[in-house]
Amino acid sequence: MDRDRQLLRHFLAAIAYRTQKAVRGAPQHYPAFSAGNRTRTPAEIVRHMASLMGYVTTHFLGGSYPVKPDPLPTFAAEVARFHEMLQRVGDLLSAGTPLRDITTEQLLQGPFADTMTHVGQLAMLRRLADSPVAPENFIYADIRADRLNAEQPPPARPDKDWPEAPE
Repeated sequence: MDRDRQLLRHFLAAIAYRTQKAVRGAPQHYPAFSAGNRTRTPAEIVRHMASLMGYVTTHFLGGSYPVKPDPLPTFAAEVARFHEMLQRVGDLLSAGTPLRDITTEQLLQGPFADTMTHVGQLAMLRRLADSPVAPENFIYADIRADRLNAEQPPPARPDKDWPEAPE
């Protein structure tokens, strides 16, 4: 596997890790939490993230993927679908499947960066839902390119003191 694909797989693993950090231990009301003004709920964001990864597969395999896939019955199912799609993209990268009509740079600047932006939205919505996620130094996070599933390790270096901590 060339260096571009190795880095893209590592970026996918960072997405997987940060997604789990944002949703792990979320309160029951979180998946349907609305910040108002027509913003997506966490469940809608995760569904959109799965759609983005489905869109990525079309740049390897052709075909299409729905912009708005049908909602699944639970938030856990939405998160599982997202990780399945993430794994599928990781497998395509590992297998050396050629990209069609776009470059690895475009893959990174487009759907991969968009997905990471949505992960940040999930974390922000946790804070707005009165359940903030503890900060950590991500440089030391145990992120591995072969781990794109929901089974992600706990923070390696979480911040001990953070002013936003719930009481």
